[in-house]
Amino acid sequence: MAISLFSSDLDGTLLGNPESTRRFQVAWDAIPATSRPVLVLNSGRLVSDMLELLKEGLLPQPDFLIGGVGTQLYDMATEKMVPEFSATFAEGWDAALIDEVLAGFPGVVRQPPEFIHPYKSSYYLLRATPEQLTDLEARLQDAGLQVTVVYSSGRDLDILPANASKGRALEWLCNHLQIPLEQTLVAGDSGNDSSMFLVPGVRGIVVENAQPELLEAVVALPVFGSMAILADGVLQGLDHFDVIPRLPDASAGDEEENLQDPTVRALFPVEALTSLSDDEKHFVAEGYEKAIETLRKCISPLGFLAASLEDNEVTGTDENYRSVWSRDGAITIINCLFTGDPGLTEASRNTLRTLFDQISPNGQLPSNVRIETGVPDYSGVGGIASIDSGLWLVVAFYHYVRTTGDVDLLREYAHPLQRAMDWLAAHDSNNDGLLEIPEAGDWTDLFGRSYNVLYDEVLWFRANVCYARLLTFLGQHARAADYLRWSQKIRGEILANFWPSTKQSFGVAEATFADRQFSLGDSQYLLAQVSPFAFDWRCDVYANLLAFLTNVLDVDRARTAFKFMWGVGVNEPFPVTNLYPPVQSGDPDWKPYYTVNLLNLPGHYHNGGLWPLVGGMWVRFIYRLGLRDVACRELFKLAQLCHSGSKCEWEFNEWAHARTGRPMGKRFQAWSAASYLRACHELPIEVGELSHE
Repeated sequence: MAISLFSSDLDGTLLGNPESTRRFQVAWDAIPATSRPVLVLNSGRLVSDMLELLKEGLLPQPDFLIGGVGTQLYDMATEKMVPEFSATFAEGWDAALIDEVLAGFPGVVRQPPEFIHPYKSSYYLLRATPEQLTDLEARLQDAGLQVTVVYSSGRDLDILPANASKGRALEWLCNHLQIPLEQTLVAGDSGNDSSMFLVPGVRGIVVENAQPELLEAVVALPVFGSMAILADGVLQGLDHFDVIPRLPDASAGDEEENLQDPTVRALFPVEALTSLSDDEKHFVAEGYEKAIETLRKCISPLGFLAASLEDNEVTGTDENYRSVWSRDGAITIINCLFTGDPGLTEASRNTLRTLFDQISPNGQLPSNVRIETGVPDYSGVGGIASIDSGLWLVVAFYHYVRTTGDVDLLREYAHPLQRAMDWLAAHDSNNDGLLEIPEAGDWTDLFGRSYNVLYDEVLWFRANVCYARLLTFLGQHARAADYLRWSQKIRGEILANFWPSTKQSFGVAEATFADRQFSLGDSQYLLAQVSPFAFDWRCDVYANLLAFLTNVLDVDRARTAFKFMWGVGVNEPFPVTNLYPPVQSGDPDWKPYYTVNLLNLPGHYHNGGLWPLVGGMWVRFIYRLGLRDVACRELFKLAQLCHSGSKCEWEFNEWAHARTGRPMGKRFQAWSAASYLRACHELPIEVGELSHE
């Protein structure tokens, strides 16, 4: 049935990237007026705030506003609240009694007055557990109150009248307008949007940046899951449901208007805010074709190799390059599947088969499998387990199934996948949601990080979300919901432990050990490592980029981290160093073994080296923040790095020296080429068209 009404959340859905918001506006206004659905903006913001927002001209003119998490309804035509709607909340509502009940509930802090109105009582409650929320609901009920409790984003607690929510307000409006619910479409990203999706008959769009709390609520519903974030994800859904005639051109947003923040604006030289020339676009497009060629060089019958064997000498310890690697293969799979190239898709499938066929009895996935003998190796450098290999493979399996629809492969490997998740979960020995990683037990060979390592915790969050999504493909919705609930805890622990602040936490009566430990100041990024005894204050650039791209970091925190990383020049001379600042000899974090093979000297390898793999993520990170021209400029710089080589052009080397920018490591590295491809794919520079001229 044709869509007659579209109701969308604002923050995290239509708002977050000004360019994609403008693309939504362009696409919506392009719908002929005679067939344009009723547009409802449905937000936790109060209507007064929403009206001020509309004055900025970033959004199309809506027909109705639903504000205050479903407790306000405003008619844009009459410029008044709808009185019949407000009257439905009066009976049985007692805001004063609610305040009295919540005053005695541990950890609850009342929100400022500007977030509250007569039919919406709002509070903060950090990282509430399901048991806490059940207890709270029981206390309210024992007090004789009939209310709706809405909890979202691991912090925001709203108490509403019993018949109030975003979904109930939407249902009331549809009945009022005599629009069938089957002709209604909704979009959202967080827990307070779930009631819209749960209205019987409506269809839904879940954006890629949706929080696990929403995924959990809709786990058994046939919603459309976008593969893009924010308003671009909404546009994908509108295209899927034939609401818009076509997806708008990716250059529809005007970046010049996006840089209103003078602090951000001061960061960029004029040349960073100019579009690429045709010659520069052709150079980037040439790199796109060369990256495809590089990936084809890395294909073996067993799957993706880490690097081309015909172009590299592999002797001594390098013999392990004659293998299909879990980490390298998984990252390559995730970043190349979008191409639809049959050869790359087949190599992706073979990679997963090769590695999951060698899972150990206790559920450990191999670090690599030798291509000549098929013999698996379960350890990293020094015989230490490679914890992140399993994490990446779970994520890659999800991306493969979602992209190809190959549910048969998922059914075949459902049991090994569960064993892998169980083995990974066993590394959370104190059941706090975070894994305990042995020293040098992840991608950073011969680099001394351990215990709660940011990079691994971010991957653990993503693995739980991806595994839950795999379970939904199998129809195991209850188990999927369990993993989504756990992923919410993991995200909350990451933000609480790795982003220290001197601000007093809402509802925390006395400082925790972590609060005392981080009393030196406020972070502008997620810290690299935390243990019960110390912390590493360095900025793990790779992990912070990964945190935003996997939806651990929200847009505001990601902007803060970007300002820091751009300001200190992590992208100079090329994008991008993996760690800032590098560890120097004599530093308490320095380890004597960093000199082995001269790999982890300052500015080398994992100790602040330049990585095309991370550079591709850097480009995507910037683009998702709404800085299109800056991202395109950084992509051009990344193309220059990938173009340089030790023997020939376009080598897509493993890494480069941080000071000289000269290529180091293996040539024709699969994940370097794949990350470059993914960055090209996400940016609107017409690479696909140019590459076929």
